Amino acid sequence: MRMRADLLAGLSIAGLLLPEAVAYAGIAGLGPQHAILAAIAGALTYALLGRSRFAVVAPTSSSAAILAATLATLPGDETSKLVHATVTVALTGVAFLAASLARLGGLTGFVSRPVLRGFAFGLAITIILKQLPALVGLPIESAGLYGLVRTLLSDLPRWHGASLATGIVALAALLALRRLPWLPGAFIVVVGGIVASLLLDLPGHGVAVVGTLKLDWPHLAWPDMPWSSLARLAQFTLPLALILLAESWGTMRALALRHGDSLEPNRELLALGGANLASALVQGLPVGAGFSAGQASAAAGTQTRAAAVFAALGMAVLVAVAARYVAALPHPVLAAVVIAALSHALDPRPLLRLWRLRRDHEVALLSVLGVLVLGVLDGMLGAIVLSIAVLIRRMSVPRISRLGRLREGHDFVDVVRHPDAREIDGLMILRPSVPLFFANAERVLSQIDADTMHVPTPRVVIVSLEDSFDLDSTALDALLELDARLKARGTRLVLARVHDELRDLLAKVGATDLLTNCAFSVDDAVALAATPSPRSRGEGRGEGFVELHGRSQ
Repeated sequence: MRMRADLLAGLSIAGLLLPEAVAYAGIAGLGPQHAILAAIAGALTYALLGRSRFAVVAPTSSSAAILAATLATLPGDETSKLVHATVTVALTGVAFLAASLARLGGLTGFVSRPVLRGFAFGLAITIILKQLPALVGLPIESAGLYGLVRTLLSDLPRWHGASLATGIVALAALLALRRLPWLPGAFIVVVGGIVASLLLDLPGHGVAVVGTLKLDWPHLAWPDMPWSSLARLAQFTLPLALILLAESWGTMRALALRHGDSLEPNRELLALGGANLASALVQGLPVGAGFSAGQASAAAGTQTRAAAVFAALGMAVLVAVAARYVAALPHPVLAAVVIAALSHALDPRPLLRLWRLRRDHEVALLSVLGVLVLGVLDGMLGAIVLSIAVLIRRMSVPRISRLGRLREGHDFVDVVRHPDAREIDGLMILRPSVPLFFANAERVLSQIDADTMHVPTPRVVIVSLEDSFDLDSTALDALLELDARLKARGTRLVLARVHDELRDLLAKVGATDLLTNCAFSVDDAVALAATPSPRSRGEGRGEGFVELHGRSQ
C-alpha cells in the first residue's frame, strides 16, 4: 500500500519538477538539461542519505537566481560559464559536508518553530505571487513583491484571456483531483495541459509554452580554471549555501512538525552536501529541498522517501520519451500546479494559535513580513536574530519567586501562586526563573540581595539553582559576591538544587564553605539551614573569592 501511494505521489511530483527545472535553468542562464539532471541526481542522492520523507532535493528558484548573479561577475563564454557553475555547486556541496562534519547542525536549533511557521507562510505567499504573471500571461520582471503586485494591478486590462482561462481550468482541475488522492493529480493536469495545447493550438492563441528542450548531455571532465577564479567563486559559496539551508531546513522542519516526523540536522547537512556534489558531477544547478516540491509531496500523500526516487525516475522517463511533447506544456498550467501545491501552506491556524496563546506571535508575524519584504535569506536571518533577541530579553529580565512549604510535605512552591504554601520563619527561599549566566547573573543576584534588605533580616537565605546547570565566570563571581555581602550582614547563604558541575566549580575556586552549604533539594537545604554554620566558612570562601578575582583582574 505504501509503495503504491509513493508511486502515485512520485508521478505527481515529477509532473511539477520537470517544468520547474526548465524554468529555473532559464533563471540561471544555463541549458534545461543542467537543471533536469540536477533534479534527478539530487532527488536520488537525498533519498539515499537524507531522512525527510517529504523533501525533494532539486534546483530552486532562489538558488538559481544567486547562481545567475554569481556567473554574471565572471567574464567568459558559455563553456566558461558552465565550468564556473559546476565549481560553484561543488564548493556548495563541500560547505555542507564540512558543516556536517563540524556538527554545526545544532545551529538549526536557533530557528524556532514560530520562525519556521512564519517562514513557511511567507514563502508560500512569495512563490504564489511570483507565479501570477505566468498565470495571467504577462511577462513581468520585478525585483520585489511590491513592484510585482503593483504592476499586476496596473496592467489588469492587459491580462491575457486565453492564458488566464488555461490557468484557472488547470487550477480547478487540480483542486478537484484532491478528492481522489489515489490519482497523481499534478501529473494528470500536466499531461492534460500538453494535450490541450496540441489539440487547441494554445500557442497560436498567444499562450506561452515551455518550448523545445535542448538536451545536450554533459561531458564529464575536471574543470580547468585559475586559482583567482576559484577564490572568487568561493566568496559566493556562503550565501548560496545559506539560501539553500534556509529554504531546505525551513521546508523539512515545517513539514516534519506538521506530520509528527523527526529530523537530525547534521544528517540533513550531510545529505544536502552529497546531493550538491552529485549535481556537480552531472554539471547541474545547486539543489535544495524546494518549498513547492515539498508541499506537493505532502499534498500527494507521500509515505516514504521512495516517492522522491519515483519522481526522479519519472522525470528521466518523461525526458527520454516525451521531451518533444513537454515543449507544448503551457506556462499557465505550470503556474497552476505550483499554486495548488502551495495552497496547503496558507493555512493560518498555526499562526492564529500563537496569537491565542500570546506566545511568540510577534516573532511569527515578523518572520512572515521578513520573507515578504526582505526576501528568503534576509527574512530568515532577520527572524532568527529576532528570536535570539527575544530569548536574551527573557533571560535577562527573569522573575524571582519566593517559595514556601506546601502543606506539610516536602514540596516548596511559589507563595504567590499557591496561597496555602507557608514560608518558614527565619528563612527566605528564592528561586530565579531562568538559568544564571553573564547577561543576567549580576542583576538577579543583586535583586536577591535587595530583597533580603526589605524584610526583617533573615537568618538564612536559600537560593534554588535548579535551572542553572552550570555557571560561567561572571555568574560565579556574582554568586560569591552575594555570599560575601550576606555574610557581612550576618546572613548565611545556602544553595539548593545544586548540580554536580557547579559543585565541581566551587571546589576548583576553593569556595569550600559555600560548597558545604549546597543541597540537592530545597527540603534538604531547609534541613541544612537548621544546622550550625561551618566554622571554616569565612576562611574557605574568602580564599576562593580572592583567588578568582585575582585572576579576573
